[in-house]
Amino acid sequence: MVTCKDFLRELSEYLDEATSPALREELEEHVTNCPNCFVVFDTTKKTIQVYKGAEPQPIPEEIHNRLLDALHKRCKEKGKREEH
Repeated sequence: MVTCKDFLRELSEYLDEATSPALREELEEHVTNCPNCFVVFDTTKKTIQVYKGAEPQPIPEEIHNRLLDALHKRCKEKGKREEH
């Protein structure tokens, strides 16, 4: 029996149709009978469809640089934590 937690954990794979047929059947049964999971599934699916249809937009150079700086900083911090 699939729980809501199970469904949410498998949602990405389910949307990508990458689950096994048996698991997919269980997930479909759950989402059919669980209004909360249906809302999450439906909203996520619609959001993906909207973004797939959108044209890529360029990132302003200043924001691009700030993002790269933040990523570099985060990677350095992570590296220091892993050394200890």
